[in-house]
Amino acid sequence: MTAPRPTRADLEAARHKTVADVIAPGLRVLFCGINPGLYTAAIGHHFGHPGNRFWPTLYRAGFTPRRLTPPEERELLAWGYGITNLVARATASASELSADELRAGGEILCQKVHQWKPRFLAILGIGAYRVAFRRPRATLGLQAEAIGATRVWVLPNPSGLNAHYQTADLVKIFRRLWQAATASGD
Repeated sequence: MTAPRPTRADLEAARHKTVADVIAPGLRVLFCGINPGLYTAAIGHHFGHPGNRFWPTLYRAGFTPRRLTPPEERELLAWGYGITNLVARATASASELSADELRAGGEILCQKVHQWKPRFLAILGIGAYRVAFRRPRATLGLQAEAIGATRVWVLPNPSGLNAHYQTADLVKIFRRLWQAATASGD
């Protein structure tokens, strides 16, 4: 099940659009992207760009029993996972977001976490996390700070533009979260 490929006009029209959260109470993990890219906003599904490694990484790390496609994103809820974004508006690149916008997004994200109470919040992007939560020395993995009872875990951004991590590396790092999330209940 794949979405039709957006045209250049579709991509331009997607600027500043939002993508609806995939969220429910009591999730094991709420994954939080930085913000939707234009391709994602154009098709209306999280991590929609074909070069994004989120969906294959989730599958290979153990979160899902098969590789999902972006239009199947709501199936995550049945397994206890959801998706939101730090900043809702779509941009061509996360570098278009200001520090103030990231910090404001962090405040909104905290409100969502208090409302929905996931066990873990997984923020996909160390740089965005450092700015949004004013933690300039944060490293990947489980953070010392929590949001209420929700534990915060920082993962690398799975965008195909993130050349620091190959898919196999992402799988190993994501698998640590999957192990923690599945060991902490159910």
